[in-house]
Amino acid sequence: MSVQRDSQLDMFAKPSPATARARAPSRRPPSQTAGHSDEEMARTLEESGNYRILRKLTARPIATARRPGFSRLGVILDTETTGLNHRSDEIIEIGAVAFTFDDDGGIGDIVGIYGGLQQPSRPIPAEITRLTGITDAMVEGQVIDMRSLSALIEPADLIIAHNAGFDRPFCEAFSTIFAGKAWACSVSEIDWSARGFEGTKLGYLVGQAGYFHDGHRAVDDCHALLEILDRVQGDGESPFAELYRASQRSRIRIFAEHSPFEMKDHLKARGYRWSDGSDGRLKSWWIEVGEDDLGDELSYLRSDIYRWRDADPPTVRLTAFDRFKL
Repeated sequence: MSVQRDSQLDMFAKPSPATARARAPSRRPPSQTAGHSDEEMARTLEESGNYRILRKLTARPIATARRPGFSRLGVILDTETTGLNHRSDEIIEIGAVAFTFDDDGGIGDIVGIYGGLQQPSRPIPAEITRLTGITDAMVEGQVIDMRSLSALIEPADLIIAHNAGFDRPFCEAFSTIFAGKAWACSVSEIDWSARGFEGTKLGYLVGQAGYFHDGHRAVDDCHALLEILDRVQGDGESPFAELYRASQRSRIRIFAEHSPFEMKDHLKARGYRWSDGSDGRLKSWWIEVGEDDLGDELSYLRSDIYRWRDADPPTVRLTAFDRFKL
């Protein structure tokens, strides 16, 4: 019994110095032990097929000079607001990253960055603080520097927002510097599913592209979107090239005015949305289609909705200067 008890106690006894030296694990850093860089180790894990690695997204620096060939200026813009209604809620943060690009949609360099907070007229709702991390203390006394922001916006050939239908109305209600600018939406004007993405939220796009970043702060989100827009897979074009090409095409908004009430479910199922007339649009169901799809959509309305071949629903032609407005 004593022999057995002693052997059990030996399991908790301190080893002799010589034994300790023999058993002690190496304390060298993993990279030094393996003789590989972090990136090499990451690639090794990925190539095993058992791991997916997310790399921290690093913001590009501001270029000291504009490279020849990239004559156009784009601005990626993001806002944080106190709510969803541009008529009653307010902007509390604006982030903007200006970059050069060429006529084919090739991205050059970052040439300007602005990020600023603004104190709203009312306390920030708790759910907004949870989402953005922006507190009343952070915005107290803060005012967006319109001079610095204007220096980026006024010369821009194109403003890009990830959900321009949300950001543009807030921006135009906030300042006239956004009036008359061409806008593009990186949610609706890029076919992300064809590029292998299963969602369109920025955080998801970043993650599936193999990165992570500090989300829901305006400038950070702008940097993240720029990297995703400039990501080329295989021999294909970049998402930004697709977006820029889409922004140059006209779209047609069709209003199914005076459509029979009993047809509302059919229209909704086809993708039509209801306008109550409060935003200046006609009070009716409406949809936007490409110019090539106009004929088919009018044929559908005449045959399936109005059931009158001479029906002539109102249409409005939209360009990047008109889309996503108030």
